[in-house]
Amino acid sequence: MSQARIALWLEALQAERGAAANTLAAYARDLDDLAAFAGPDWAETADRDMLEAWLADLAARGLGPATRARRLSAARGFFRFSLEEGWRPDDPSARLKGPGKARRLPGTLSEAEVAALLDAARAPAPGETKATPAARRAALRRACLVELLYAAGLRVSELGALPVAAVRGDPRMVLVRGKGGKERMVPLSPPAREALAAWLAERDADPAPRASRFLFPSRSVAGHLTRQSVWTLLKDLAVEAGIDPARLSPHVLRHAFATHLLANGADLRSIQAMLGHADLSTTEIYAHVIDERLRALVLEKHPLAQG
Repeated sequence: MSQARIALWLEALQAERGAAANTLAAYARDLDDLAAFAGPDWAETADRDMLEAWLADLAARGLGPATRARRLSAARGFFRFSLEEGWRPDDPSARLKGPGKARRLPGTLSEAEVAALLDAARAPAPGETKATPAARRAALRRACLVELLYAAGLRVSELGALPVAAVRGDPRMVLVRGKGGKERMVPLSPPAREALAAWLAERDADPAPRASRFLFPSRSVAGHLTRQSVWTLLKDLAVEAGIDPARLSPHVLRHAFATHLLANGADLRSIQAMLGHADLSTTEIYAHVIDERLRALVLEKHPLAQG
């Protein structure tokens, strides 16, 4: 019974909020953990004391605040849905207080490091030459990919699912479908448009990719470049650019996009719109990145800071 109800709740999340497959899978695992702790009838019998004991057990197992907060969020969502559906007369999670997520400053790259990464993306991979058609094709694809991640601040899921029709005709703006199916317009820089035009010409020269509706087609089940493929590509590029691979991910390039915009005078509201953040407070974390840099600059360069 519990599994069937969980499935209905997850279906509702997907239909009403456009929840991503990874999010739904994480929530399912969170509730499986609750079931393992509270017993098979947990969906009907769980009360506030049981849930508090579960949260204490999560902490005792060494799970971090962010993981515990997400698991509580999954339980809250399910019990709220259970109340609305009439499966329970109450919501035992209503007054629970979670551990709270620690607000971490996002990792980012300097402008010089991004430039080195773009240079590496445009060059043939090590051991290949520009005369090789496959090498040329790979270089054009990865240059376009990195340009779009950095110049447009796209999420990796948005990049993979980007339809080729959205970028035809040398557009100055691209329509992106983000979380929850929300759409936003993102401007493209001249270098990004050049990289895009070069990749489109190469892509369209091959009949197989030309038939795909995605900008970056692949043989994956989804039919487009996967999250894992992009991660692997970026790790390889980091090595070629002399950057620690552990510091680079698709999301780090998104952070770099926002941080560099803010450092060069863009306002938070504009960055919020381009990133597709529903709440300005999510975007405000980038202001803290700049604050940290300014503080470090004062401590390193101000004469009174030299002890």
